[in-house]
Amino acid sequence: MAAHPARARRIDARVVVLSALLVVALLAWAGFDYLKDRLAGSGCDTTTPVRVTAAPDIAPVLTELARTVPERDCYSVDVTASPSTATATALEANGANGPDVWVPESSTWLLQARDGGAWNLPETGQSVASSPVVLALTDDVAKQAGWPGKSPSWSDVLAGSPVGLPDPGRDPAAIGALLGLQQLTKDAPDPAAAFTEEIRRLSAVKQPYTAWPASEQSVLARKLVAAYPAAGVPSFDYPYVVLPRASEASRAAAERFLRLLLDQTATGAFAGGGFRTPSGQLLGELGSGNTRTDAAARPAGPPTPEGMYGVLQAWAGANLSARVQVLLDVSGSMAATVPGTGRSRMALTLEAATQGLGLFKPTTEIGLWLFSTKLDGTKDYQELLPMRSISQQLAAGAVATLQAVKPKPGGATGLYDSILAAYQNARQSWQLGRINVVVVLTDGRNEDDDSIGLPGLLAELNRLQDPRKPLPVIGIGIGPDIDSSELKQISAATGGESFTTPDPRKISDVFYQALSKLMCQPPACKK
Repeated sequence: MAAHPARARRIDARVVVLSALLVVALLAWAGFDYLKDRLAGSGCDTTTPVRVTAAPDIAPVLTELARTVPERDCYSVDVTASPSTATATALEANGANGPDVWVPESSTWLLQARDGGAWNLPETGQSVASSPVVLALTDDVAKQAGWPGKSPSWSDVLAGSPVGLPDPGRDPAAIGALLGLQQLTKDAPDPAAAFTEEIRRLSAVKQPYTAWPASEQSVLARKLVAAYPAAGVPSFDYPYVVLPRASEASRAAAERFLRLLLDQTATGAFAGGGFRTPSGQLLGELGSGNTRTDAAARPAGPPTPEGMYGVLQAWAGANLSARVQVLLDVSGSMAATVPGTGRSRMALTLEAATQGLGLFKPTTEIGLWLFSTKLDGTKDYQELLPMRSISQQLAAGAVATLQAVKPKPGGATGLYDSILAAYQNARQSWQLGRINVVVVLTDGRNEDDDSIGLPGLLAELNRLQDPRKPLPVIGIGIGPDIDSSELKQISAATGGESFTTPDPRKISDVFYQALSKLMCQPPACKK
């Protein structure tokens, strides 16, 4: 008996559907087997990414070596070239999307970034390459000076060519140059004075200049002539630093990549890029005009923190480059009229402060807080001018902003808590290569009974001291209500000084006396 046509069609449809499902299942099984075979071949369930941010000169080498990571090692490396200034700033801001690894030119960047706020950044890393700091000049300049075919000394270049020195707070080659200058002047009758004089001479050099500090690697890349230091000048050491934000998996993968790099330091990409090994071994011939041998130009290690801080403080003093946190009293007593002037204490103080802006270099940074009692909610202090360079402050109308400041009616003097807050802020934002200082302008003594108190303030200030990072308080007190002993103790606890007068008419004299002390740094001014 034949099947009903409609029923036959339904059976045929079911057969087609089942057949299609069987084909899909077979394909899926085959795909699973293929994927399983591939994963089994690489041994990886997942591939761990490692994000590396490196100085632009070494980033191409790291990128080339990242391509050699075996697939079976189950990690991949992505290298981004970024100037170390930008990376340090990002780390100081503690951005959430930063790299797993940082490779700057020099370990000095690690110290600088830590000082800037990246407190959990390691102080050291594993060097993966090195390059001596040299003085770079062109072939033409070398020939004109009579140096063709040989490598001149630093003394030769300093005596015969204008040498341009970049900001050492932003260029590790300049730090090396300062340390080299210190070595050259160490046998002078007064080494400190001779060093300061050399710094002032170099800082006065403007473009065009014919020589400048640079790495040997960059000299090779640009086919320039290198003048090598005699000894004691730190090299670029290219520290490989795994950052605290890296995940456990990325950290493990980053350490495997580091081992790969260290296995390649004497061959291949590093040699082709003009780098030396971490120990200073020369990996190729020097370029145009350079005849120094490997033994004659071995780089020193990175500078000690003490050595780096020392030369940068000398640079700051010689260049009068400062970072000044000002704390200005706006308590009610500042509205008092000064006899014989017809003007208030506040008006005279603001006039002196405004004129004082012109004494600093345009690159000096200054920020200003006001203080009284409960000026900002429960806080006795409030920011008026954020920290900016003098030129930026003037462009933003700082003079008009200052002139508009008025005393707080009935406000008392919340001195202790305000000084501590300003000092903590200045300590956290302390910068290398600048004279860092807190200036307190007041007409009275502490009147806040709920404050930390003088013993507590002195104890905290003592705790916050760091000999490598001086941060003095300069106290400026005017008027009959000043407690000169109080201000003197506070300043002395930080290595600073206080300047007071009971006569508010002498505010300008006292203010300029304080600024002269601030801007006259050892050894020119002995303490």
